[in-house]
Amino acid sequence: MAEEEKEESLISHLEALRKTVLKCLYSVAIVLPFAFYFSPKILNLFIKLLLKGNQITLNFFSPAEVFLIQIKLAVLISITVCFPYIIKQLWNFILPALYDNERKFLKSLVIISSFLFLLGAAFCIFMILPLIINFGLSFQTDNIQAVFRISEVINLALWLSLAFGLMFQLPVITYYLIKSGLVEYNSIANKRPYVVVGLLITAGILTPPDVVSQIMLALPSYLLFEGGLLFAKLNRK
Repeated sequence: MAEEEKEESLISHLEALRKTVLKCLYSVAIVLPFAFYFSPKILNLFIKLLLKGNQITLNFFSPAEVFLIQIKLAVLISITVCFPYIIKQLWNFILPALYDNERKFLKSLVIISSFLFLLGAAFCIFMILPLIINFGLSFQTDNIQAVFRISEVINLALWLSLAFGLMFQLPVITYYLIKSGLVEYNSIANKRPYVVVGLLITAGILTPPDVVSQIMLALPSYLLFEGGLLFAKLNRK
């Protein structure tokens, strides 16, 4: 009898999860046509932000290249617009299984983590990517001219934005590891050299194979790590 109840409970949970995932997918599908309609304008604005007044043009080398970029951008816009709704649906799914203190903890974690992810992506788009493009243009000479492919520039921008958004989670990870008691403050503080090496290796994996973008990702990430460490120390006191 107990096994039957467990099976029914598991089936009901899986059914609830299926409905939650379908609601999230439906919301993205509904917004997608509108996002695709506005994606050309958003793409042009995005390119202006990246180029920052540089007198260069982006080129494409296949008939469907720009169209595929617009589809990719439309999907990204749809997910971004539906993100609050998706979070709400996931929250409603896991809420019954949480205690009050766990609900408060998870709610604060989601809010802070989302804010830091957006902050990291914005920092990358407005600050880092223009510097990388200017760095590439600095190698131009009278005999060597830069020709940028639009798909490579957009893919680089999206990939680096994701990398910066993920690396900006370091303060949250550091703080909650210490707060939860999984790691002692002194244990992390004494391992700063290992953290620096780990950040450099991670930046080398997440960024293109050039020193500039790797340092630009690793340095802010380390400062954020120190910020999370300082906040944990102050909160501990």
